[in-house]
Amino acid sequence: MTADSTPALVQVADADTEGPAPAGPSAARGPRARNLRAYLQYVAARIAGAIVSLFAVLVTSFFLFRLLPSDPVKQMTGGRPVSAEQLQSLRHQFGLDQPLWKQFTDYVGDALTGDFGTSFQFHAPVVDKITEALPATLLLTGTAYVLYTALGIWLGTRSAWRNGSRGDRFNTAFALTLYSVPSFWLGLLLIIVFSVGIGPIPGMFPTGGMESGGGSGFGHLLDVAHHLVLPVITLVAVGYAQTLLVMRSSLLDEMGGDYLTTARAKGLRDDDVRRRHAVPNAMLPTFALMFVNLGHVVAGQILVETVFSWPGLGGLFYQALSVPDLPLVQALFFVFATAVILANTLADVLYPLLDPRVGR
Repeated sequence: MTADSTPALVQVADADTEGPAPAGPSAARGPRARNLRAYLQYVAARIAGAIVSLFAVLVTSFFLFRLLPSDPVKQMTGGRPVSAEQLQSLRHQFGLDQPLWKQFTDYVGDALTGDFGTSFQFHAPVVDKITEALPATLLLTGTAYVLYTALGIWLGTRSAWRNGSRGDRFNTAFALTLYSVPSFWLGLLLIIVFSVGIGPIPGMFPTGGMESGGGSGFGHLLDVAHHLVLPVITLVAVGYAQTLLVMRSSLLDEMGGDYLTTARAKGLRDDDVRRRHAVPNAMLPTFALMFVNLGHVVAGQILVETVFSWPGLGGLFYQALSVPDLPLVQALFFVFATAVILANTLADVLYPLLDPRVGR
């Protein structure tokens, strides 16, 4: 989001108005009322844009997965010999024998009421399958989100404030390396080293899944945490690098500001100048990135969840795509896109409140 793309939130009073400016509370309420009205118009425009985007995603999700060459009915029969009559019966059962336009109108009409149909492979309502897998995704990606956001901001701040030092060069090079590593490759590497074991390093963590089963109470929590370690490390290693680089770049831009020189001239310590002045201003681009990443918390991490056999939305999407289970992949695609769109819209709405300079 840039200042050029954001509508002006501050309106200037007409310079041709005759007579002296009114005094008193009404004079103060006038500009505030106009600013509030302009901001509400801005919010309404953003919400309208989000609604249009959501409808576009709804349409795209229907046609995109019908381009796949796989036949869902034949995939579900598992290669077993099936007569043409049985195949036709299954297609009729799933509604695949109807004209495409009829399938599309039924899909959009049902989706607008929250009904995404029944899964082909699980024979259960799609909404129920998504509801079952969502907590596992939120646990994994939510834990990783909190850790890599805090780590990235902290290391990015330290690196920028000590620009050019040995620690800055190491942090930047390490972050760039991890940022370029595919998450699924890093996950497989961690499984080989810390789950299977290699050389003197024994296998210490499970190769996949969310729990071993058979536990209860505090023991069950420890079991889940044990399974959580490697996938969280994978997500944190890749995610913190982006936050670090953005935070470092933003703080370096702020460090040349005259207001920091003024703060130092007033006798403030260097740590106070950084904490009270430089970092809050440098946080604005990082704030936007945090909301973008927040959308991915719900969207999950398909590759990481698949590598670690994590029973979340990402793993469910992979299973549905292998058929393809059209109702399920359509619904999951819509959920993933909706989470990202809503997170970006929320960032757009809140950003002008944090930085009044936006839109001037």
